[in-house]
Amino acid sequence: MEHLINPKVKNIQISGIRQFSNYVSQFDHVISLTLGQPDFPTPLPVKEAGIEAIENNHTSYTHNAGLVELRQAASNFLQEKYGLMYQPENEIITTVGASQAINIALKTILEEGAEVILPAPVYPGYEPIIQLCGAKPVFVDTTSTNFILTKEALEEAITDKTRCVILPYPSNPIGVTITKEQLADIASVLENKDIFVLSDEIYSELVYDSQHISIASFPSMRHKTIVINGLSKSHSMTGWRIGFTFAPAYLTEQMLKVHQYNVSCASSISQFAALEALTTSKNSPHAMREAYKKRRDFMYSRLIEMGLEVVEPTGAFYMFPSIQKFGLSSFDFAKRLVEEQRLAVVPGSAFTSFGEGYIRLSYSYSMEMLEEGLNRLEKFVQGL
Repeated sequence: MEHLINPKVKNIQISGIRQFSNYVSQFDHVISLTLGQPDFPTPLPVKEAGIEAIENNHTSYTHNAGLVELRQAASNFLQEKYGLMYQPENEIITTVGASQAINIALKTILEEGAEVILPAPVYPGYEPIIQLCGAKPVFVDTTSTNFILTKEALEEAITDKTRCVILPYPSNPIGVTITKEQLADIASVLENKDIFVLSDEIYSELVYDSQHISIASFPSMRHKTIVINGLSKSHSMTGWRIGFTFAPAYLTEQMLKVHQYNVSCASSISQFAALEALTTSKNSPHAMREAYKKRRDFMYSRLIEMGLEVVEPTGAFYMFPSIQKFGLSSFDFAKRLVEEQRLAVVPGSAFTSFGEGYIRLSYSYSMEMLEEGLNRLEKFVQGL
């Protein structure tokens, strides 16, 4: 019966991150700097709100788009933090994490033969969904432009089949952010074209030296932009699985159909916890952000001292140093690093072929773990 399985599914590969994690699992006493998951506990008031929701029997279906009071809180949060205005009644959907938000957005706007432009290296979660839609990912090499999608590169990549451009800033795996001026350049290319923008802003609360800017804040772009956000990174709520789409009503109406037949609604208990996160606990990311900033500074200085080339991150919690001078593939470098020093990092090739020659390190770990992990990395590179 295997021959009857959807060939689009069969052609999808397990992500390079997961493949390497499976390899690492056979070793003992490994320090892992691989996960993109906050090491902080979910804020106590948020956990208490979840417990209270269970005790008060808030365990039934909600509106397909989520609790209206949660959508109102999400609307208020985006307006206060980023100056974005979305109506809770018909422009916001509560999803099962940002991953499901991306899924329903792409399924709504893509069809067979469409093309989606992505700046690469890039998070590997977009490509499989694009392919399942029968569309084609078009990767733009950003390694020579400090990992930012430029106006010129975008113009060159656009064809008459381009349906969507994905803007994943702050970036995973690099940690770079995009400026208002750079967004303005991109907007100037797209504003008069029938091309959607999927703006994945899941790391928007983890911007260190400036204010996060969304392309949806440009009046000429709002009607064609789907903003993706959520609470996994900002409030350390990865397992609660709460994300959001913010989009014009005509788009939200269509995405809600896909969402409804996909999951009905997000977890009611998680939604009540999310309501607390976006109201009285809305500023809880501040302390986490300050801790990440200290870790960033520490990791960046250590990598530079080792003689590694790396772009200093301005958001998220990743670094993407170059290992090209060692003459090893990123997978072989990471494999030997585990075998010889018991340190796990992610090969850059997990983030498309344009990530070859780099490794990704996460600094969402304690300073003690970072210090020991970087000591092991230093010993390894000194021996190459």
